[in-house]
Amino acid sequence: MKAPQRGEVWLVDLGMAAKVRPAVVISVPADDSDRALVTLVPHTTSPRSSRFDVAVGVPFLRAGVFDAQNLVTIPHGKLIRVLGRLSGVQLGAVERVVCTWLGIPTTRSEV
Repeated sequence: MKAPQRGEVWLVDLGMAAKVRPAVVISVPADDSDRALVTLVPHTTSPRSSRFDVAVGVPFLRAGVFDAQNLVTIPHGKLIRVLGRLSGVQLGAVERVVCTWLGIPTTRSEV
């Protein structure tokens, strides 16, 4: 399997409670010397209207949001297949909300 790339949306096995669902890759690709892990933002069709929900309209996903409060890091073996890719603008929107959730400044004025 090729290394998952930032911005790709994969169908992922997140375990019994979280089930199989789409998620966008936000981590960089792992090198051969790294652990074969990937960090994802899961997609849900049950939004909570939270400031950490990011709605992104793409034809390969049902209406819903990426949930930045539910970040997961999993082994590559849990990835099932690529569903599509977010545009740079769409990925940027997800990244900004993830940074907000983690308290990471997204502009120089926030430092």
